[in-house]
Amino acid sequence: MTIQLQPVGDRQDLQITSPANGWSLQGRLRIPGDKSISHRALMLGAIARGETLIHGLLLGEDPRSTAACFRALGAEISELNTDTVRVRGIGLGQLQEPLDVLNAGNSGTTLRLMLGLLAAQPQAFFTVTGDASLRSRPMSRVADPLRQMGAQIWGRQGGALAPLAVQGQRLHGIHYHSPIASAQVKSCLLLAGLMAAGETTVTEPARSRDHSERMLQAFGAPLTVDPEACRVTVTGQAATLRGQTVIVPGDISSAAFWLVAAAILPGSDLTIENVGVNPTRTGVLEALARMGADIQRQNERLVTGEPVADLRVRASTLRGSTIGGDLIPRLIDEVPILAVAAAFATGQTTIRDAAELRVKESDRLTAIATELRRLGAQVTELPDGLEIQGGATLTGTDVDSYQDHRLAMSLAIAALRARGKTTIHGAEVAAISYPDFFTRLQRVVTA
Repeated sequence: MTIQLQPVGDRQDLQITSPANGWSLQGRLRIPGDKSISHRALMLGAIARGETLIHGLLLGEDPRSTAACFRALGAEISELNTDTVRVRGIGLGQLQEPLDVLNAGNSGTTLRLMLGLLAAQPQAFFTVTGDASLRSRPMSRVADPLRQMGAQIWGRQGGALAPLAVQGQRLHGIHYHSPIASAQVKSCLLLAGLMAAGETTVTEPARSRDHSERMLQAFGAPLTVDPEACRVTVTGQAATLRGQTVIVPGDISSAAFWLVAAAILPGSDLTIENVGVNPTRTGVLEALARMGADIQRQNERLVTGEPVADLRVRASTLRGSTIGGDLIPRLIDEVPILAVAAAFATGQTTIRDAAELRVKESDRLTAIATELRRLGAQVTELPDGLEIQGGATLTGTDVDSYQDHRLAMSLAIAALRARGKTTIHGAEVAAISYPDFFTRLQRVVTA
């Protein structure tokens, strides 16, 4: 029985060979800091007055891209670590014109949220890009409403794809009715609205994660939130942001891999400590509860405005379920690992309303369907989701990460219940959001 990374040229493959009597997960673990909150803490610290202290920052590649971009824009950001990161902000509207292209790497959050700030920076010119994956992801969803506010943004395919060029302008507020529930779209427009004339309002068809709203209010932004109407309004040019102390809870998107692993591996009893359980992010807990997972919240508390709990999960018999509608925006990143859970459930699971996954780091619907079928699962791809008939016996084989961190980790969990050896090509990509995932996996699994 083995779990090990193997260097292969410029990539690393993960090999998992399951023992005859199977794995189980035991003990307690802490997960990395929340990626969404880490991004926002760095950005708001950079545009606030005074010093922001960030405890528990995620050390993945995506927050590193955010830090590098905002250093280039003039903020002082100390070396990133999980203890304390110090950000000396330069104030709202004071971003400096960089000497070079801003590179967001693989991070859609970095690029989309940053565009809101750059577009509202008068008299400055910016060029932004990312890696090959990010350059293929749609930017018109933020560029188009920014143009309605008066922004000047150019790029490939009519300004829809990076690299993008931005000439900062004095913007005016708008009321934008977003066709999708997207925290990135909402956050981008709220950040632009901080410096726009008048009010900027974003209304969504369903409520997306609200980390930006919580943190903007903590930093002193004049924000009005109407959760029932899925509407947020910011008043521009009305406040000075002040540096804060931010304690980043564990990322529930990272916890999801452990929740599913412990639920499907017989004899497992695992406690995941310090998990952020913001209600706009806990769709995965609701979905797993519908499937019969045994998950308990313990030690519930508030940490700098964000609800946090320890999650104890024990092995259980899962059953098929239907996942869709307003639940999807609250678990969109967890669909691949929920598909793995469904493969080991009894009966059929149907996932709908998740077409957004086709424009993530990979086409996650096609990718997870293809690779689970390679392992022997019965998966039918839908235009906006998946149908998974549970109960098939999975057998180890070669599968691909598609250079998508969530795919790599989801396939690793599936491999724990597959017979024989599974090799995941390009598994090193997990470091984007969970740098020590495979080391942790080796520590908590027992035969």
